[in-house]
Amino acid sequence: MVIDLSQIDFSILTDNIEITLTLSWIVLSYIIRRYTKRVIRQHPKFEHDKKRQRINAVDNLFNLLLVVGFVLIWASELQNIAISIAAFMVALVIATKEFLACIVGAFYRASTRPYQVGDWVRIANYEGEVTDSDWLSTTLFEVDLKGGSYGYTGRTTVVPNSLLLTHTVQNLNYMRRYVTHTFSISRLSDEVNLFMIKDQILGKIREYSEHFHEVAIRYNSLIEKRLDINISGPEPRVRITTTPEGYNVFTVSLFCPTNEVVDIEQKVTEDFMRFWYEMRGQS
Repeated sequence: MVIDLSQIDFSILTDNIEITLTLSWIVLSYIIRRYTKRVIRQHPKFEHDKKRQRINAVDNLFNLLLVVGFVLIWASELQNIAISIAAFMVALVIATKEFLACIVGAFYRASTRPYQVGDWVRIANYEGEVTDSDWLSTTLFEVDLKGGSYGYTGRTTVVPNSLLLTHTVQNLNYMRRYVTHTFSISRLSDEVNLFMIKDQILGKIREYSEHFHEVAIRYNSLIEKRLDINISGPEPRVRITTTPEGYNVFTVSLFCPTNEVVDIEQKVTEDFMRFWYEMRGQS
């Protein structure tokens, strides 16, 4: 029996080799990535945020290597269809301009490093803690900065990297520990002179701030040196104003630990109400 080798379709064997190499590359990359991330998580000398940054970097690196491996494995096939793709390049660019903008935004982020995993940032109208960043987007775990509680809301926002090219990026990482918190209390009645209770409220604020006052002074100086700007100091301030509607507004501003903002605000509000009703009863 004579076998005519010219009748054998070797392209089938070639395709099978490429498929086998592709599957092997996927499995090998998955195993190495999983082992590397496990080593990082179990490393005793890395802090929690450092581990998250290293794991994020490993994910991005292996995603890039996975794509490069696919390109190398299927290089011959890609070369065969390169000429056919050329005619569609203009239409492809127009159709994928948002995708390309995200890639360019990723290069911009890598070159300028405006933030890293674990930082508090504001991108356009989105605020939160950076939990993940890749070639296409940045994931934020939303923090209630506008509401003044500075706690996690439980919502996650995925911000496309294209916004980095068209909007301002603000790094708010210094607010993770201490923040200048301002809140106002309004009263419609003019029966009480708010200036009469101003010193009492300031005394209460200093009492609530006594246990962290020294640390606040050092942290305030650290922020000023790092940002090369002057910010409001750790001493509390009270401002009394009025509105066109006839409201008396009692505004308090203090530099305090972020995790104590709500507790101190509630205590000061309670003291204000007590002093206000006591003064009203005497009038």
